Amino acid sequence: MEMSAAASSLGTSSRRQHSSTVKRRRWGGLRQQWKLLGLFEIDQQHEFYNLTCMMKEGLAAAIQNTIDNAPPNELSDDEFRLEVSQSHKDFTMETFAGPVFASLRSSLGMTEQEYQQSLCSENSYLQFISNSKSKADFFLTNDKRFFLKTQNKREIRFLLANLKIYMEHLRKYPHSLLVKFLGVHRIKIPHRRKKYFIVMQSVFYPDDRLNARYDIKGCEVSRWTEPAPEGSQIIVVLKDLNFEGQYITLDRQRPWLLRQVEIDTHFLRRLNVLDYSLLLAHQPLHRDERNQSLSFASLIMRTKKSVNPGSSPIHAGVAAVPGAVPEDDFTLLLSETHGGCLTQAQAGDVPRDVALQRCPENAGGDSEAADFRAQNRRLLPNLKNPLHVIDGPDQRYFVGIIDIFTVYSFKKRLEHLWKRLRHPGRTFSTVSPQTYCLRLCQWVQDHTK
Repeated sequence: MEMSAAASSLGTSSRRQHSSTVKRRRWGGLRQQWKLLGLFEIDQQHEFYNLTCMMKEGLAAAIQNTIDNAPPNELSDDEFRLEVSQSHKDFTMETFAGPVFASLRSSLGMTEQEYQQSLCSENSYLQFISNSKSKADFFLTNDKRFFLKTQNKREIRFLLANLKIYMEHLRKYPHSLLVKFLGVHRIKIPHRRKKYFIVMQSVFYPDDRLNARYDIKGCEVSRWTEPAPEGSQIIVVLKDLNFEGQYITLDRQRPWLLRQVEIDTHFLRRLNVLDYSLLLAHQPLHRDERNQSLSFASLIMRTKKSVNPGSSPIHAGVAAVPGAVPEDDFTLLLSETHGGCLTQAQAGDVPRDVALQRCPENAGGDSEAADFRAQNRRLLPNLKNPLHVIDGPDQRYFVGIIDIFTVYSFKKRLEHLWKRLRHPGRTFSTVSPQTYCLRLCQWVQDHTK
């Protein structure tokens, strides 16, 4: 009887081991297949399934807390230092500077309900397999609108320490290409290491019709990726050398892009940051999407999304797309004869809820004020991700600057010296923040027209 029970127990154990082995093999095979695709669903067999379930549960409670306790109109230092801890069955979720990020989300025209719906829906997250050298894990919401990325403690400290000046930069330049950070969190699981992660707006959203994706650093060493076979559905993020011989064709929007890249990279230089990337993707415009500025009705709708310099992520009392226009402002019209500048329309031509923005030469005030007024006058497409989208004559471009946590430390200085010896006469990513900034600006200038 005992032998029979032992045999039965052994058989059960053997079946469990076999089942576990089959699962691992199945997962390994799927992972190998999905690694080529770069993106795959996190189902119950996935190694990150439990973690992403915790993320969803924790985020749902954190966002609900913001819904129930709206952030103040004026953010104080206390809001930037605030840490809120919420206990759950198997873990604790901590949210850093919650009111600050809620205020930023509001300024981007995003309601807390839609943010919660996207991050916490029943649909599984997607894992993105990156060719990044970092050990971070990348997840996407099922609708591909938001990225979640694990970060180390140093990177989180760096972001929180510089959060106020980051927000001030977005207030001054609401059309900044810098990635939009929407939340910073930490999961604490008993007897395991704490897991920090950030939520970001995806630069490549919506991605339904994207032809190609690039990660640009403005150098040549290790900046080539083998493209996917022609006609393949494989998602590959290409690099600088893959882009050679091509151009970003923007026509009249080119000066705006050059200046905004300069503004954003000089901001990162002041933070002593290097090794960030310019993400770039493109898709062809449909015929009815071309020359939208010539359509009067389209102009009015898009102008409402153009930036009013008074709008502010820091002082966002009312949810609005950056530059939401006060109803009592003057009217405007995009004049084809004034090089794309916004000029006052004829009385009665345009509804009075569209703001007047003048051309830089007529703006008055100091040059810095005129500069940011000029940068924040771009007409935005009617998308949920308008700040990272720029329309050229024939192509729609998705552009954003990401990975802004690498500081030029002593270790990086040593790496720079070593790479100079290893790659004489060639350009590589580990250089001083000033060199990195100027070189990326030069790349954009050389590859746009």
